[in-house]
Amino acid sequence: MPQHAFNDQNAKHIRLWLLICAGMVFIMVVLGGATRLTESGLSMVEWQPLNILPPLSETAWQQEFEKYQKYPEFQKVNSWMAVEDFKNIFWLEYIHRLWGRLIGLVFAIPFFYFVATRRVQGQFAWTLAGLLALGGAQGLLGWFMVASGLVDRPDVSQYRLAAHLVLAFIVYGLLIWVALGVRPDTEPDKSARHHDTTTVRLALATALAVLLAVTSGAFVAGLNAGLIYNTFPLMDGQMIPDGLYDLSPWYMNWFENIMTVQFNHRALGIVLACLVTLMWWRIKQAGHTGQIKFVADCVFAMAFVQAGLGITTLLMTVPLPLALAHQTGALILFTLSVIIARLLRPA
Repeated sequence: MPQHAFNDQNAKHIRLWLLICAGMVFIMVVLGGATRLTESGLSMVEWQPLNILPPLSETAWQQEFEKYQKYPEFQKVNSWMAVEDFKNIFWLEYIHRLWGRLIGLVFAIPFFYFVATRRVQGQFAWTLAGLLALGGAQGLLGWFMVASGLVDRPDVSQYRLAAHLVLAFIVYGLLIWVALGVRPDTEPDKSARHHDTTTVRLALATALAVLLAVTSGAFVAGLNAGLIYNTFPLMDGQMIPDGLYDLSPWYMNWFENIMTVQFNHRALGIVLACLVTLMWWRIKQAGHTGQIKFVADCVFAMAFVQAGLGITTLLMTVPLPLALAHQTGALILFTLSVIIARLLRPA
């Protein structure tokens, strides 16, 4: 996606709008993590996108609770709950869904205004329309994920969980990428400047590696794989444990073998730390601007903070605050990796 030039005022407004939307998606991902970790996500058993009001009376609360009682999570896990207990898990999922709808409005209303007033048009308008469509798809995918936990097993599908989380990261990354490509027409176009191709590729590979590690982490979460093998660096007393590829066909081990899923996540974390270190070293040696060097330092530091959070979360058997910090850390690391890739490759 190339840079897009606007007059100074329009550039400022469009970039700010996109960054606000990105910030809201950041909060949405953190809320989603909290919803999953507190097992609140299956508390709302219907998808009513036009209904934004919560239960407003005790009768309404009782009706909502009776709906919940018909599904596996209540019957197999939470049969001890009374309506007051149900409210505690309902509110987090309700806020999560409401925040998603608010993001849609904050993106869609300015978008249609900018198009109607011809402040954005052509290729850039289609880019923004694509982002709007992805946001809508994310809402549908969220319900598709929740529906998988309302059938027999009171857990959502790890495949749908991974798809929902990864699409959120993609939408978030694209919002940042597009926002940083908006510039005033008085600012020189940097898209044709000479690039250090190797460093650009390293930066893009780093962003993709973070996304791959996030995908792996979603499978860890979906299978509750962090609740076993709570040692590091050994796993089941070995560096490479027996049983990694016991399932057949072999590729299913990546998605359904709890041992393999956790092992892969560990391995990807190590590979990512090495890749970030290589990129950081290359930028330090290549004489880039102070801004790029500063962001590279942040990426380098955050990669090792994130690794430390992951290891500590595992060793302590996934306490909620650390698990949420680890997911948030992944989002921060992804943010920084997208920023540096965009700075290095403005075109």
